[in-house]
Amino acid sequence: MLVINPYIFKRFPEIIFGFSTKIGMNRKEPYFFNMSYSVGDEKEIINENRRAFSKSIGIDYNSIAYQKQVHSDIAAIVEKSGVCRESDAIITKKKNLGLAISTADCCGIFIYDPVQSLIAAVHSGWRGTEKTILKKVLEKLSADFESKSNDLICYLAPSISQQNYEVGKDVAELFEAKYLKSINNKFFLNIPEINKDILLNFGVRKNNIQVSRLCSYEYSSILHSYRRDGIYSGRAWGIIAMKGNE
Repeated sequence: MLVINPYIFKRFPEIIFGFSTKIGMNRKEPYFFNMSYSVGDEKEIINENRRAFSKSIGIDYNSIAYQKQVHSDIAAIVEKSGVCRESDAIITKKKNLGLAISTADCCGIFIYDPVQSLIAAVHSGWRGTEKTILKKVLEKLSADFESKSNDLICYLAPSISQQNYEVGKDVAELFEAKYLKSINNKFFLNIPEINKDILLNFGVRKNNIQVSRLCSYEYSSILHSYRRDGIYSGRAWGIIAMKGNE
């Protein structure tokens, strides 16, 4: 099994993190090592995949919270495992509770506040990014949990890169020109850069942000991509959790 582990969380032994890839359990095409029920894969296989992935990073599958992602700007506070609600960001202060985000090109953002002992996981495609879901999560952490921006540790997981993310003019017009490239009347949008700037503009320290250099579209041998594979694309899971006693 190939699991992506960012360096940004490695200095925090209390943090569990892993981002899944296409490689695991010897799964074959079209869905490979898939974590989503919504792509046509068999439920029993998906359950096996989820359990194996969770175990590989050191957390029980039955201790993971996940959401029905709807490309919204809704952030939910969760205190128990299982499906929580329709939302695109989940926040918890509970120890030993994993937060899972499902992606296959969209930007998954994972946040740890070691001072306030909380974690958050954000799903942000172009719709969520246009709705500034990440900024709203940061504001919620500040207002409801007294998080300070310079304490936050943030990881932007593998997502589609600008050079591979063509969007229509109607979508392009929603974003600032500095996040767009226009080539032969085609528009290419940089979702990771927008979300990185949201963090920086909120006051998160540059050294506390890691942006994955892996493009989900380009790294076809290891990463799921809906833009590349369409209905035959599986989904990755990124999971973050805090170890400890309640």
